[in-house]
Order: sequence, then structure tokens, then C-alpha cells
Amino acid sequence: MKRELHQLAQQHEQINETFLVVRGERHDFLKHVSAIHFMLENDETPKAKAYLDDLVDGYERTNLAIKGERGSVAGVLHQMYRRASSSGVSIVYDLDVPLSTLPISDHDLVTLLGNLLSNSIDATIEWQDKYKEQGLITLQFYKRSGLYILLAKNHSLAIPTNILDKLFHTYGRTTKTGEHHGIGTKMINNIVEKNNGYLDFTYKKEEFSVKIKLPALQ
Repeated sequence: MKRELHQLAQQHEQINETFLVVRGERHDFLKHVSAIHFMLENDETPKAKAYLDDLVDGYERTNLAIKGERGSVAGVLHQMYRRASSSGVSIVYDLDVPLSTLPISDHDLVTLLGNLLSNSIDATIEWQDKYKEQGLITLQFYKRSGLYILLAKNHSLAIPTNILDKLFHTYGRTTKTGEHHGIGTKMINNIVEKNNGYLDFTYKKEEFSVKIKLPALQ
């Protein structure tokens, strides 16, 4: 119950944060236009272009996280994107259709995405710390032949075989070191099974991938 309440509080905070980001971008839009106009009037075209490129990049990051998504889903996607970016991790959302189209409850969807992305970020940060290179996370979502397919990939350090064998089936199994309890992976599998889905995962050449298939109709 405490974990459920904590997750609900996090979801509320994520939605509020996303709303404030979008509101702030809209509020400042005319200021940015005025700044670019001033640069162009003063023949500072290269400077204006650089300013515009940076502005568009910021808008695209926000848009990728919220486009077509319900508030709760947009909140967790945006929050995870910011968390990854602040740690130097490159994160890519490649979504053919909004994740909100999945025929499962908002609560299950937020829990699924939150744990999946949080695990990916933690593992990738550990990989970055060892190799001193930028890690990558990709989240793909598409629909094929009556199935929704969610595919997450991330850099990861070596995972012992005894951990891999029971990773998504028992509590206390985790791919990460330090203060992690292995609860998230079991919760992911519980949600997939609850919604008549199928989960598969692989680890190869320091890349961990999870593929989840869920029926388009429940």
C-alpha cells in the first residue's frame, strides 16, 4: 500500500511538472521570437540560426514525450527523459503510435513504463561510469498484426547468469549494483501477464533488451 501511494504521488508530481514545462514554453515563445527578430535585424544571422536550433531542439524533446499521450503517460515519459539527459545518457523515443493506445489501465501503463525506463537508466549510468562513454537507451513502440510491441534497449554491464535466469520472475533479482531490490522487474512481468501479454529479454555484447507483446484487444 505504501508503494502504491508513493507511485501515485510520483505520477501526480510528473504530470504537474510536464504541465509547467509546456506552460513555460508557451509563455516564453513570443520572447524567443522577439530575440530572433532582433538578431536578424542586426545582421546576426548565424547567431539567430544557432538560437533557433537550440530552441527547436528543446521543443522537440518536450513534444516527443507528450505527443498524443494522456497526462499520466506524458508525465512519466517526460520525467524519465529529463532524468536520463541530466545524467548524460542519450535516450530516444521511437513511437509509431502513442503508448496511451495500449488497452491497459493508466496505473499499469505508468508502472510498466516507469520501471522499464528507470531500470534502463540506472543500468546505463553504471555502464557510462565504467567506460566513460555516452550510453544509449531506445524505446520503440509499434503495432503489428493485432499486437502492440514495446521494445526497450540499453547499455548494460555484464549480468550474471543466475540473475538473468530469474530476472523477471522473482523479487530480489536485479541487473544493477548498490541499493537496488529487484522489485521493478517482477512488477513489469506481473503487469504483462495480467494483460495477457508476453515478455522476452536478451543480453548480448553489453546490450540489454526487453520485448513486450500485448494484444491490441483485451
